[in-house]
Amino acid sequence: MQAFLKGTSSQSVKAQKPSSSSSSSSAAGEKKQKAVPWVEKYRPKCVDEVAYQEEVVAVLKKSLEGADLPNLLFYGPPGTGKTSTILAAARELYGPELYRQRVLELNASDERGIQVVREKVKNFAQLTAAGKRPDGKPCPPFKIIILDEADSMTGAAQAALRRTMEKESRTTRFCLICNYVSRIIEPLTSRCSKFRFKPLANDIQQERLLEICAKENLKYTKEGIEALVQVSEGDLRKAITYLQSAARLNCEREITEQIIIEIAGVVPTKVIEALLQICYKGTFEKLELSVKDLIDQGYAATNVLNQLHDAIITEKLSDKHKSVITEKMAEVDKCLSDGADEYLQLLSLCSVIMQQATHNT
Repeated sequence: MQAFLKGTSSQSVKAQKPSSSSSSSSAAGEKKQKAVPWVEKYRPKCVDEVAYQEEVVAVLKKSLEGADLPNLLFYGPPGTGKTSTILAAARELYGPELYRQRVLELNASDERGIQVVREKVKNFAQLTAAGKRPDGKPCPPFKIIILDEADSMTGAAQAALRRTMEKESRTTRFCLICNYVSRIIEPLTSRCSKFRFKPLANDIQQERLLEICAKENLKYTKEGIEALVQVSEGDLRKAITYLQSAARLNCEREITEQIIIEIAGVVPTKVIEALLQICYKGTFEKLELSVKDLIDQGYAATNVLNQLHDAIITEKLSDKHKSVITEKMAEVDKCLSDGADEYLQLLSLCSVIMQQATHNT
């Protein structure tokens, strides 16, 4: 009986072996088709691929050709290529092998108080660097420390950087990246070459999105791409993220304007126009119901406010009335950021629009 059991168990083990190998091969297949966000997949790999930022690209190209690199300060709105540019330059300077040893990147998610600046940054900055890569090509004899979102660093931590920047200038270059240059202390900005990253022009953005559509074999309409550019407001990262979301939701169908508007959470133009018509010609009771309906549909008050602002600017109202309305918009925006009730704030704004529209006639 025991011999029989041994025989059957050995047969079952043998039978299981091919299935395990097939599962490992399928796992290997899955590894090859690793899902990567398109933002990372299409991040520039070299400085030439960076879109629209000519001045920065020109300076970095000179440093790649052998010129010395100054301490850098990149500032500008999100999604314009600040981090991508310095990472692409570092990869070209050092190659894939040396890159990890020569570049220290600290983000806002990392601990970056005064203690980290004194220890981690200072220790890394003090290390010396050779002027050759493992493959024999020459490379600069300095390291790069990238401080992303530097405007969120404390004043004390920024002040502690000053001496390190000067003292270790022979072996280390700093690249500070921020959205608001006014939040960086003056002694740091004076030690860096400042470069402003502009929001991407519509045609540049459209060109890059069409390039991605071609590579991913996506079906799209011209209006869909134009809506994508308009909704992203110069932020290419946001545009690529919306494009990927649209592609995943509509696998085989075309990416249309309607799909983009739904994904971006933008309030449809018809809804804004209908609200303005009630403000111009309706009663307060109708206005109350319309605003309540708008909030109940789940539209964000900040989105409604931004789109109302764009609509009011082009309306046929006098400059005096427009100025009163936009001043009220500023108050509402402040109240919303402080956590006020969305329904009451929008109702308050719409009642001012109604009041000014009646005075205008």
